[in-house]
Amino acid sequence: MSSQPSDPLAAVDALLAAVEAGHLLPAPAERVRLREAAGLTQAAVAQALGVRIPSIQAWEEGRAEPKPERLQAYRRLLEGLAERYPAPNPAPNPAPNRAPNRAPDATGPLAFTGPATAAGPVQPTAASRRPARKHSAAHIAAAPYQHGPLAVLDGDGSAYGVDGIVLDCPATTVTELVEWTLKESGLGAARLNRNGKDSDPLIVLTASAAVKLGLPERLEGPEERRSLRLAEDHPVVKQIGKAKWRLTQRGFGPWARIYRKAEGSARQCVQLAVLPWDALDTRSWPGVAAMDPADIARVLGVYAQRVLTPRGSTAVSGLELMTALRPPTRAVQENGTWVSGHNPGSLGSDPMDPAPPEAIAEHPVVVNSGWTGGFLNEEAYQWVRDPALLSDEECLLPYAVGLDLNTAFLAAAARLTVGLSAPDHFHRPVFNKKIPGSWLADLSHIDLDPRLPSPFTPDGTRPTGPAWYQTHTLAYAVELGHDVHPVEAYLRRETGAYLDPWHDRLKTAYVDTLADLGVTADLTDAGFLAAMEHHKQTDPAMAAVLAAVKATVKGGIGKLRERPQGRTYRDGDPWPAMQRPTWRPDIRAAVISKARVNMHRKLANMVKLTGLYPLAVLSDCVVYPSPGPSPLDFLPYAESGKPLMGGFRLGPTPGLAKLEGVQEMSWAVDLMEKGLNPARHIKGGDAVLDDGE
Repeated sequence: MSSQPSDPLAAVDALLAAVEAGHLLPAPAERVRLREAAGLTQAAVAQALGVRIPSIQAWEEGRAEPKPERLQAYRRLLEGLAERYPAPNPAPNPAPNRAPNRAPDATGPLAFTGPATAAGPVQPTAASRRPARKHSAAHIAAAPYQHGPLAVLDGDGSAYGVDGIVLDCPATTVTELVEWTLKESGLGAARLNRNGKDSDPLIVLTASAAVKLGLPERLEGPEERRSLRLAEDHPVVKQIGKAKWRLTQRGFGPWARIYRKAEGSARQCVQLAVLPWDALDTRSWPGVAAMDPADIARVLGVYAQRVLTPRGSTAVSGLELMTALRPPTRAVQENGTWVSGHNPGSLGSDPMDPAPPEAIAEHPVVVNSGWTGGFLNEEAYQWVRDPALLSDEECLLPYAVGLDLNTAFLAAAARLTVGLSAPDHFHRPVFNKKIPGSWLADLSHIDLDPRLPSPFTPDGTRPTGPAWYQTHTLAYAVELGHDVHPVEAYLRRETGAYLDPWHDRLKTAYVDTLADLGVTADLTDAGFLAAMEHHKQTDPAMAAVLAAVKATVKGGIGKLRERPQGRTYRDGDPWPAMQRPTWRPDIRAAVISKARVNMHRKLANMVKLTGLYPLAVLSDCVVYPSPGPSPLDFLPYAESGKPLMGGFRLGPTPGLAKLEGVQEMSWAVDLMEKGLNPARHIKGGDAVLDDGE
């Protein structure tokens, strides 16, 4: 016997309110019937509503719902068609397109939470805001993640999830919250790789929720502020231990993991993100912490679905994504028994010491060996052309225009072969561009045009003697027609495209999120520039997702060489980051080397195609003198109007360019004469160096 709502009148009022507000649409099958009855194509409907055909397909299949700005127009179309083409056999009161927010065995009031829209959940009415959800263990086991990867909890006990779901959370303590999350919430996410692990559920605490659970609204005391965690004697920390739960080594901070030993294959771990403790950094998640809980859930939910459930900062999430897509182990059979074995193509389960030139000065490999042979210096560009090399023609041009390459590090990670095994030392090796590693070679004899930065150094100056280079840098010297004769090398025998799945997932997330903001690959270059000018205002929530995706790329690469932290650290001591398999400074160097080489190749090709030389480069931003205020005024195009290959091209995919900023040429020259980099200031404010740290 199915359970009945305890207050049918309130439930009916909630449904009527949703209907009155225009939040309900016919069932997906009825939408298809109405369109086909009128002889309309999906393309015609898409054009009328100003959306793409895939959006119409998703609406008609029930996979998504219109954003608020399209909802009323689509509803009006369907109502008009329903008047003209009524159903042949009308059924009694059709159900809304989304099931009420109640499990089959729920005993609380029925509550409609609105359609799952890409633009965010419908704000629930007072009658529907707190649906009761009491699930049996069997129900959760049958569909463990039916409510999505995460929820945002407010002080009233409402937990806002993805697709407009609102759950009732009765917890008043942190331990009760953990128990509810694991046993009743239905939160979590499936693994990204069959050899990996499911993502633990994430509960995001608003300030009011934190206070209700006994947490301080702000971390108090100098020690807590310094360590970014609660003191060991805090009542909540004691409460967790008393209930036989554990905290990870980072303690109870902005991102806290509370766990017990897994029971069989079932993990017992919940992650908490405390918003008032700055869990969401404003640089990576602009404006998100100030949003209401439903919109926060929408932003984090989209990120979780396209990238992964956040596991800390975007940098931490970027690194965790690598492991989630390339798990270190897999099940293998040995003598008829399944055991854990190495997963080919992964970095394995154990940390690996770098070669001395790949490490940093503080690393035990360097300190304990007394290494004095120098280090890799594969960093992003910070270069300004000597003002004395500016021509009169350049100085008379009216504008300086900055171009920014979309997620340049992500583009460099595509099909990038990196080392998977420990480094081996070689003397007088023959250079091979297919072998990833570090090579000691002298490139100081290579004389290049000083109006371009040297491709071999981050500051763009000519090398002065032997130095360590990553494989891609030496390979580019060969590509430019020069012989290279390494004196020494640290090379890896086992190689693979470790970052490929990471690149592919983040590229899709980046492109799809830009498309949600109206920036698509089918736009003309002029249309692309116009769309990019206003894309952040189109939908601030999706703009925040885009910023988080970009920060995930940069931070993930930077985390591959995370440095020691803390006032008490002493050189030569191991630090936590270096003791994980993903502490791989050689992979970071490979990405940055390839990105810098890609930039120089485009700079050189621009000279061949247009005769233009850059004024300055800062990582993935380059500034050119221009006769007009737009990139269209100096980028190379064929007579047909198509962009020429080899130089910079505009577009929304990684590696293509967008407008960074425009200033007067006299402004740029003035900065150059002062020794400042125009690329840092071209947007009208100081830019943060995108060096991957």
